[in-house]
Order: sequence, then C-alpha cells, then structure tokens
Amino acid sequence: MPKLRTVVFPVAGLGTRFLPATKVIPKEMLPIIDRPLIQWAADEAVAAGATKLVFVVNRHKRAISDHFDCAFELEQKLKLSGREELYRLVHEVLPPGVEPVFVLQSEARGLGHAVLCARPAIAEQSFGVILPDDFILNRGGAPALAQMAAMHERLGASVIAVEPVDWKDTGKYGIVSGRQESEALMRIDSMVEKPRPDVAPSNLAIVGRYVLSARIFDLLASTRPGAGGEIQLTDAICALLDSEAVYAYRFEGTRYDCGSKFGLIDATLRLALDDPEIGQRVRARMAELVQADVSADNL
Repeated sequence: MPKLRTVVFPVAGLGTRFLPATKVIPKEMLPIIDRPLIQWAADEAVAAGATKLVFVVNRHKRAISDHFDCAFELEQKLKLSGREELYRLVHEVLPPGVEPVFVLQSEARGLGHAVLCARPAIAEQSFGVILPDDFILNRGGAPALAQMAAMHERLGASVIAVEPVDWKDTGKYGIVSGRQESEALMRIDSMVEKPRPDVAPSNLAIVGRYVLSARIFDLLASTRPGAGGEIQLTDAICALLDSEAVYAYRFEGTRYDCGSKFGLIDATLRLALDDPEIGQRVRARMAELVQADVSADNL
C-alpha cells in the first residue's frame, strides 16, 4: 500500500461559536500559545509523511493562504536585525518539498462536499483528512495521523479515528460498530449519525482524522444531500463499507475540541504547563487563582 502523501483540510466553516473574534479571523487561525490551529494540523500532516496539503477554503479565508505564503517584508526585517530564530519560525511554516494547495468551496454544503471539492488536487490514491479544530496531542509519541497512516499501510484499507465518549453524548457524533480485532482496532460493520443514547450501537465516536481510499470520491459524487442540502462524509463511508474494509482506530493521545471555547482554553493550558519558558509561571498563577476562588467562597 502506497504511503500517505496528500492530506485535506476542510476549513471553509464560519466558526460561529467564536464570534465576534471569527468575524474576520478564521477559527483555524486561533492560536494555541503562539501557533494557530492550522499550523498544528499542517505539522501533524507533514509528520505523517504528507508532501501535498490541500486546504478547502471559502472566499473569506485569505488569512489561511497568507499564513502559508512568504511574508517578504517581515522576513527581511527579522533577518537583517539578526533575529534568526524568529526568521526561521516565519520562513519555515512548511518544510522544503511540501506543497500547499488551496481549493475554493463556493457554498457550505457539508464535510462530504468539502472533501469532494479537493478531488481535482488529488491523484487517484488514498489521502488523509484532518479537521484542525479537533486538536490531538500525544505527548512524547507519534501524532494521531502518523499512527493512522502506519495502520493504513499495514491493512491496505481506510482508517477512521474514534474515541469512546459518554453515552449521553452519542447524539453529538457519528457512532461506529463492528468486529473488534484488537484493543485499538475495529473492522466497521455500520455507522450511525448522531444516534440517541438508547439506540446507539456503541459509544465509539468518529473524530476529525481519516485516511480514505480514493473510491470515496465516486461515492461522495453520488451521495444525495441530506438536511440543509449538506453532503455527509459518513454517508459515503457507509456506502464504502459495501465494497471495501474500513477500520476504526482508537488513537493514542488526547483530543481537545478546539471548536469550543472550553476545548481551546483546555488545550492552551495543557501546552502552557508543558512550555519550558512559561510553564512554572502558569502553574503558579493557576494555583493563585484557585486559592483566591476558594478564599472568596469561604467568605
């Protein structure tokens, strides 16, 4: 099975949960410490072996393409002032040999449609998908997509990231069921979109990482739109099950829902505590704030 070389980033959403901040700034440009979500996602793709990064954007998301473009004046100023470390951070947002490609999704028609928009930029081969607001941190280990790429290479089949969720939350996710092949791996028999807890076949929820067969494009093209005219990726994957094996993989690492305010703050705190420059100060400040709240509650 060929190695993973292309990764798609569906980033055309409006980010309404972060308004008014995202009125002008795409949610994918919101930072965790000093790196935007889209940079974390791109780094994860590169670590998995990708050499082509396909960003599916809307016409308002120039900031994402600008981020991966050359900032000539800034780079020259940093270089001439001898600030080499900052220069490298700005200049090397992508390593040599990695190509960013930008594809327009002219109207919001769901995740499946966003992936389908990327088809002209992808050869007929397997590819990855990363949803940048699902930030996955595997401290000291391989990033999630790299784990999945290795599994895809071994199995020769599509691989979808899953994690167990509280049963009461199954109605927020696509849920999979199937035959368990190991603690981390399941061959999927069926998928259900946002089932009620009393009818959910499991509590294994699909999260924002996929490695998919190129066959998915034909299936997406023939998938009928659902509510709101959206084409659902899960519908096409369900159809893929009729002709190919698809596996659910419980990745190593912790997922942070950075499409929510709490998730973004949670991820920021985790990385701030790990940061050698500011970690001790953040830890001390958190202790002060907790103690102040306890003291206020006791008044």
